[in-house]
Amino acid sequence: MVRKNTLRVGFIGFGEVASTLSDGLLARGVEVLTCLEGRSQRSIELAKSSGVDLFDSLTELVESSDILLSTVVPAEAVSVAKKVGASFEGVYVDLNNISPGTVKEAFSHIPNGKTVDGAIMGGIKNGLGTPIIASGEFAENFAELLNQYGMNIEIIGPEPGQASGLKMLRSAYTKGVSALLFEAFYAAYQMGVDETLLRYLTMSEGSHFPASANSRLTSSTYHSQRRAQEMDEVVKFLTEYEDPLITRATCEFFHSLPDKTGTIEKKPADYRDVFRKVDKKRVKVRKIQ
Repeated sequence: MVRKNTLRVGFIGFGEVASTLSDGLLARGVEVLTCLEGRSQRSIELAKSSGVDLFDSLTELVESSDILLSTVVPAEAVSVAKKVGASFEGVYVDLNNISPGTVKEAFSHIPNGKTVDGAIMGGIKNGLGTPIIASGEFAENFAELLNQYGMNIEIIGPEPGQASGLKMLRSAYTKGVSALLFEAFYAAYQMGVDETLLRYLTMSEGSHFPASANSRLTSSTYHSQRRAQEMDEVVKFLTEYEDPLITRATCEFFHSLPDKTGTIEKKPADYRDVFRKVDKKRVKVRKIQ
């Protein structure tokens, strides 16, 4: 039964972002909701173990929420917005890594909602303190409602597309660096000098570099399919301004990464674990050929 006078935040999609934010919001007395309809087994198990209120259908979730946060894979952003539809009149925040054009397409299906273009601008492991930027007519509503519960939302402009556009530019840089790291370090690993390369790069990049590089290499592999979808959106966005040669190559890299590593069901702890999987996959391909 829904408690009166309690802010009700609904998550569409329940992966790492929703799970982490939910923990913080629940601890601060916010009622957190999600639905199991159309979710993967991993998301269902995560939602059931989190303590959030569960609904069987998206329709029930929409009817019960004051704020809806869309945290699905990029390819689902528009389709879930269509399902939310005109019936929702609360605050609808798209936090997916999608282009401004895709954001506006999603919002066109929620004509009566207070739509907000949002973007997560850091590692979600920082919980509610993770920087989130927001733009659009109702961005202030979003920030006022949730900053009081410990979230870190900054309003950057009045237009939908400003927040997602900035996220796209950040992604072009961070994922481009990750792709370059993978290629350079795999070659160094094959040569037996990866630790030496790491040491010399740390001299120029700073003491944080080993941990950062390892995180980029392991995360890139574990989240390769999601990253590929994100880069599709980045390429679509940057093409409006220039011919994004490097970004297009980064996109191609992430699309090809699963073919290099095979299926990875658990995030590797060390980048060498990733490269060993690449080696095994290459040996297997040679045998087949």
